[in-house]
Amino acid sequence: MARPVTPGRIALYVLLLVGGVLVAPAGALLQAAWFPGGLLLSLAGLTGLLYGGGRATETVSGVLVPGAAWLVTVFLLLGTTRPEGDFLFGAGLGSYLFLLGGILVAVICATAAQRRALGAPPGRAA
Repeated sequence: MARPVTPGRIALYVLLLVGGVLVAPAGALLQAAWFPGGLLLSLAGLTGLLYGGGRATETVSGVLVPGAAWLVTVFLLLGTTRPEGDFLFGAGLGSYLFLLGGILVAVICATAAQRRALGAPPGRAA
């Protein structure tokens, strides 16, 4: 059954959207500045945002909204070069692990949120 749309729910989704946009550049800068600790910390921050969004809203949308905001910010806004030659991601292992790890974290959190929304017990499916 769909949950009613309330001003508080809209505000929560807007907050999750802004959180996804802010976690992306923070994680991109942190993973480049302090490898491998920064990479782990930036992915942990993204995991916390996505898992917390799913738990707070009790829906898959609570994971998809900040996950999509993170994905759009990282790939479209931070991943393009400017005419001046500025580029936020270097061609290194840390950058690729950050991008692929972030996608993997989003998929895992969305799957976990979907299982919770359907009322499936934690653990392996029988």
